[in-house]
Amino acid sequence: MPDRENSCVVRESRQVVRKFLARPQHEGVGAIVRRSIGRFELKYFDPFLALDEFSVTAPAGFPDHPHRGFETVTYMLQQDPKGTSWAMVVPNILDLFGLKNCFEIFLQGSVLHEDFEGHKGTIAAGDLQWMTAGRGIVHSEMPAAQGTQKGLQLWINLSSKHKMIEPRYQEISSKDIAEASNDGVKVRVIAGEALGAKSPVYTRTPTMYLDFTLEPGARLQQPIPASWNAFVYVLDGEGGFGSGSKAVTALAHHLLLLSSGGGDGLEAWNKTAKPARFILVGGQPLGEPLAQLGPFVMNSEEEIDQAIDDFEKCVNGFEKARHWRSESGISLGF
Repeated sequence: MPDRENSCVVRESRQVVRKFLARPQHEGVGAIVRRSIGRFELKYFDPFLALDEFSVTAPAGFPDHPHRGFETVTYMLQQDPKGTSWAMVVPNILDLFGLKNCFEIFLQGSVLHEDFEGHKGTIAAGDLQWMTAGRGIVHSEMPAAQGTQKGLQLWINLSSKHKMIEPRYQEISSKDIAEASNDGVKVRVIAGEALGAKSPVYTRTPTMYLDFTLEPGARLQQPIPASWNAFVYVLDGEGGFGSGSKAVTALAHHLLLLSSGGGDGLEAWNKTAKPARFILVGGQPLGEPLAQLGPFVMNSEEEIDQAIDDFEKCVNGFEKARHWRSESGISLGF
């Protein structure tokens, strides 16, 4: 099959400078994550603090916990092999038989989110939640359906001037995420733009987050701002990345760090007989001092001490934490 190349032009592709497998580890309460950023091999990739591919089966999950100083991006992955969200397809099928109320039994890939401000909702298959923790939030993330829930969570650092802003949410259902396709390349645009499609998400730290699927024989050229750090994480199949003798292939669960200081984009291709799916993520480095203790991310150890003190005393953004417990946490005895 001849290669089909996307119409964007990349004059010089970024190359893969580091590749490693994200191995499973325990996190939260009984949850399994494959952490590729935020582990001992790669503590921080400015502005990215963590990337987890998570797998959670009730009653495991992520019960009540705080955040300060950064953003969390939760993207649920459970979809059919052709990339059509079961969250859109299954209700329509069940409705034909008068069984739409049974949808939750069949839906996998959904997480119930609650926080101490009273915000509550389900992040279903293919949905996106972009949460700016800012000065402080306490929340829980627990399975909302039967079976195993799978998704990605990315932590993005905030600049010093944004660390103490008020918390906010940007939530987009699967059907409203911008999509485009061309010559065997399909993209879901979580943040930024690709193939003429643009996400409505506002990123305080300039960020691109693209979910690509390449059909067999397809090739991609995707621009990346020259000053940004960028990486690829392979979700399914096998893809090729880079150009010439330095090109690299990778299977699922591998993180690929891309070169910086040169190259105006990424070349990727699929020479296998099955689709290849991966995310391409890039962001403007902040270049600021980093101090982190678990869910608190600031610029100095003194600010970390202050965050801990604020949380323990329920002040300066954590006032509502004093008497709040999530409904899911109470029901499960956390």
